[in-house]
Amino acid sequence: MPVQGERLERCLSLCLWSRSPLLLLGLFSLHAHAHGNILDGMLLRDSGREGLERGKDLSGSTAPALSPPLLWCHCYHHCPEDSTNNTCRTDGYCFTMVEEEGGVPVQTAGCLGLVGSEFQCRDTWNLRQRRSLECCTDQDYCNRNLHPTLPPLKPPLYVDGKIHHMALLISVTVCSIILGVIIVFCYFRYKRQESRPRYSIGLEQDETYIPPGESLKDLIEQSQSSGSGSGLPLLVQRTIAKQIQMVKQIGKGRYGEVWMGRWRGEKVAVKVFFTTEEASWFRETEIYQTVLMRHENILGFIAADIKGTGSWTQLYLITDYHENGSLYDYLKSTTLDNKAMLRLAYSSVSGLSDLGLAVKFISDTNEVDIPPNTRVGTKRYMPPEVLDETLNRSHFQSYIMADMYSFGLILWEIARRCISGGILEEYQLPYHESVPTDPSYEDMREVVCIKRLRPSFPNRWTSDECLRQMGKLMTESWAHNPASRLTALRVKKTLAKMSESQDIKL
Repeated sequence: MPVQGERLERCLSLCLWSRSPLLLLGLFSLHAHAHGNILDGMLLRDSGREGLERGKDLSGSTAPALSPPLLWCHCYHHCPEDSTNNTCRTDGYCFTMVEEEGGVPVQTAGCLGLVGSEFQCRDTWNLRQRRSLECCTDQDYCNRNLHPTLPPLKPPLYVDGKIHHMALLISVTVCSIILGVIIVFCYFRYKRQESRPRYSIGLEQDETYIPPGESLKDLIEQSQSSGSGSGLPLLVQRTIAKQIQMVKQIGKGRYGEVWMGRWRGEKVAVKVFFTTEEASWFRETEIYQTVLMRHENILGFIAADIKGTGSWTQLYLITDYHENGSLYDYLKSTTLDNKAMLRLAYSSVSGLSDLGLAVKFISDTNEVDIPPNTRVGTKRYMPPEVLDETLNRSHFQSYIMADMYSFGLILWEIARRCISGGILEEYQLPYHESVPTDPSYEDMREVVCIKRLRPSFPNRWTSDECLRQMGKLMTESWAHNPASRLTALRVKKTLAKMSESQDIKL
């Protein structure tokens, strides 16, 4: 066994020594190749490190490898430290680059190492830095024939002043045209609505509750003969209200407007209350629908209804239509003689019902249905006990006496328009010389309650017996103490006696 071991050791040593020239030759070639890569790395600024690393990798391998062919390039502003005559060698690409520095284009040239050069050569244009790069590998010094150009400038962010003003002018013109079209449209729409009645109610074909051919007189007579005395049924009232056509406005007051309307060709008066006066509308409607309120000397009630048009609510009170209008309108345009004055006063006192205070007497319980606020009506006609809030609410007679005060003021208005001796006064409202056009409660309270003033009589009344007696009726009707005032029956009898003395048929 020792002899065999010695023989094996000798064979191995001979084999190693016989192959030693080949091993030495391989080591020498690897060393030379690594040394060449290191030199190339010294010539190339960008690829030297990659060449050195490749030499190290190759030196560690056991198999020999051929080095790639080196390319000579022209360099400018990008040359290795040991370059001569502006030349360099690389295993990658030759390049020429132009970039902007301080607004001036600067051109550089040189070598790019093989590793990563493909990606660098693809970045030909850089708009942010304004740089252009071109590469080549076809021959030595091929980058001398490369002439890259800077990319174009970015479009300016600012707009020329002329263009800006032009855009502003166009915008203003277009907006003005659109605004003009809107104004014209609104104007014609407004004119079209104005041409229609303000409270226009379209005729409805549904006449379920009112047979064709029935007139208002027929309907009212039927309601009176039924025995209820409360007026037309509610369904009939609502049907009439829906079928009314408004024609024209004939009056306007504090609580609403009065329109002339038509129902099946018949003229009717429609009082349209403001939405803020719903309580007044409800109170007046309730009084008109009281039992036995239909009287020849009281304004004839026809119907009442609440209608909604979407944007606002309309409160209708429909009554008989009288051509002469209200007492205010009639006295302003008409001159009276003694006969006309007495007839007008007599018919007024005959139908005396409500001249500003809305109350209802309940005979079953012997009570007065009192509104929450007794200060309801026109302030100018309110009696002293209402203005100073001393009205006795528990007695119905107190309200009747309050109405007599207001009736005395109406007699004064009528008498002023009666001509005597060719003289008459122009129409004026009571207390026109003492309070403003729309007096407040305090204005009226100071004049009526504190100063206890009353409308004055013209001197000519003393020379006319009829006017003198009318003045006496007024004085006794508007007395400060309610108990001292004349009753409606007493005034009616006095007017009847005056008419009889002058041979006037009432």
